Amino acid sequence: MDKIIRIGTRDSELAMWQAKTVQHQLEYLGYKTKLISIKATGDLVLNKPIYEMGITGVFTRNLDIAMLNDEIDIAVHSLKDVPTILPEGIVQAAVLKRGPSEDVLIFKDNEEFMAQKDAIIATGSLRRKAQWLQRYPSHKVVGLRGNVNTRLQKIKDNEDWNGGIFAAAGLKRIGIEPENLVTLSWMIPAPAQGAIMISALEKDEFVREACGKLNHEETEICTNVERKFLNLLEGGCSAPIGALCYINDEEITLKGIILSEDGTSKKEINKTVKLRKHIYLAQDAAEFIIDRGGKKLMSNFDKFEKKFTLCSTKKLTVSQSKLVHEDIKVDDSDFIKVRFSRIPQPVLKKELENVIITSKNTVESLETNFSLPELQFKNIYCVGRRTKALVEKKIGPVKLTAKNAKKLAPLVLKDIKSKEVTYFTSSLRLDELPSFLEENDVVVNEVEAYKTMLSPLKVEDDTDGILFYSPSTVQSYMKGNKAIGIAFCIGETTALEAKKYFDEVKVASLPTVESVIELANLHFAKN
Repeated sequence: MDKIIRIGTRDSELAMWQAKTVQHQLEYLGYKTKLISIKATGDLVLNKPIYEMGITGVFTRNLDIAMLNDEIDIAVHSLKDVPTILPEGIVQAAVLKRGPSEDVLIFKDNEEFMAQKDAIIATGSLRRKAQWLQRYPSHKVVGLRGNVNTRLQKIKDNEDWNGGIFAAAGLKRIGIEPENLVTLSWMIPAPAQGAIMISALEKDEFVREACGKLNHEETEICTNVERKFLNLLEGGCSAPIGALCYINDEEITLKGIILSEDGTSKKEINKTVKLRKHIYLAQDAAEFIIDRGGKKLMSNFDKFEKKFTLCSTKKLTVSQSKLVHEDIKVDDSDFIKVRFSRIPQPVLKKELENVIITSKNTVESLETNFSLPELQFKNIYCVGRRTKALVEKKIGPVKLTAKNAKKLAPLVLKDIKSKEVTYFTSSLRLDELPSFLEENDVVVNEVEAYKTMLSPLKVEDDTDGILFYSPSTVQSYMKGNKAIGIAFCIGETTALEAKKYFDEVKVASLPTVESVIELANLHFAKN
């Protein structure tokens, strides 16, 4: 334990309290540490609400950069401030036991104003603003930025303000316990509010192992569900979305809400499932809200009018969304839903000699059904470089890979020594690969790893193009829409399906989501 773990943190009183808490726990375990404070964008820009700053990670970005530049080894964050997609190379190393998750109101004189028509409440959170206006529509909500002490002082100095909204955890951690405080038990907090997260470089095994000892499993489970719910509703950490997950008697409950910015409309859900069957809790809750009009409640923070509109038949990650040209607006939704199948245990009763894996969904399904030591495969054949990367990270080395199943088939035939192969596949798949092998006297044992279900959504008629990532996304789209605009396809097999319906079809140079986005950018940027 000679290595000194450099702990990065913002320099506010609350951030330092959190970092010192992590420092004390690591040092108690025998690790050497050092605190390094770094200014965050959210601390430097205090003249506008967070949701108007136009970027995600305003309190975490500078710490991420410092970590990637080897200036710090870990960063300590309030988890509610962390974007749901972390930068490449950075991972969540631990989540500490959660503190209070509630929001509280600190008022100046008395509580009578809450029953009156006119009142002024201060908060820098769009979520708090929307929920307050939903409950008290005649009140006025004003912006409030700065650290906890600065915000308290602003409320005290402004004679017109009746009070301000704060996170209970932040007040408690720096020892502020005002008497004029009301717990807002009706207000659903920000996803992961009250939890402290430690991030680290994925490649730094020493640091990840050290921080892993501080992880609180129940908090990790609940905050993961809340943050996935937020991610699926397309929200950054400042969007008007609330989520709270808790565990009780082997059951896990998720309360979620999404509101219009002015609070006049809302959609909410309260769903409970068995604890060990919660893998789809966030997804099911998000779909429930979206299906009932929740997507229309998302505030549009884009300040620029777009020239073109595209539909992506797959949800884009934050990093992928940033690749879209500034003239293009992308409406993205998953037109394909995936459910992992229950794979019979006898399938792996012995080491499989030849295995074909064609998607990352297969890898995740195998990981769900079996422990990693059970996944002993002698020869693994893959489709796609990203599937290959995930297989080699989770299971083992890949012998051969190809861009698509059609190109992989002859490579497998030429390489295999025995005439038998296990093909982990989806409930929907093309016949090219298994048909080719069977025609050449290879026994193909197909195992359904996951179910692919078509989930078409209605697309506006003025859309300029559709981004497709598999033949099944084309099929799903066509079940609920007509062929409009240009079809931008991830590969030849997807393009072949699209050509059945679309007059103009373009194919990406590489079989990646990023290449499809680049293809669309190049087309519309020159027009």
